[in-house]
Amino acid sequence: MEINEVKENKKQYLPLLLLADEQEDMIDRYLDRGTMYVLIEDGVKCECVVTDEGGGILEIKSLATEPAHQGKGYGKAMINYIAELYCDRYSILQVGTGDSPLTVPFYEKCGFVRSHSIKNFFMGNYDHPIFECGVQLVDMVYLQKKL
Repeated sequence: MEINEVKENKKQYLPLLLLADEQEDMIDRYLDRGTMYVLIEDGVKCECVVTDEGGGILEIKSLATEPAHQGKGYGKAMINYIAELYCDRYSILQVGTGDSPLTVPFYEKCGFVRSHSIKNFFMGNYDHPIFECGVQLVDMVYLQKKL
């Protein structure tokens, strides 16, 4: 398994990016200013985009694993890699996500704790309702992990 930074043609991974953020114009808001990584093991299995949010905070804007390879530790391996890579430059790793029974427990298992939320984020920023596990996403939930 290896993790590489993607410096050019980040949109070649659009199908994977859309798994984490299903509206392309929302991806466009952070993709160019973010640093992208891909995890490779017999092909690309996982991607991650992180951004500097200032004040010592690094934010995961996108983390997605190919559906056929979910639950095999690739997402956790990517988070561990990012935490190790940036621990000397940032004090907090944060992620904003929908209050979903899939994503929140995953991040909590990776050592993140709930920090704050933005009311109606998904209602005001997406052109269609977003559902995960049959639950409509409304508020953006932020979780943080000390580095």
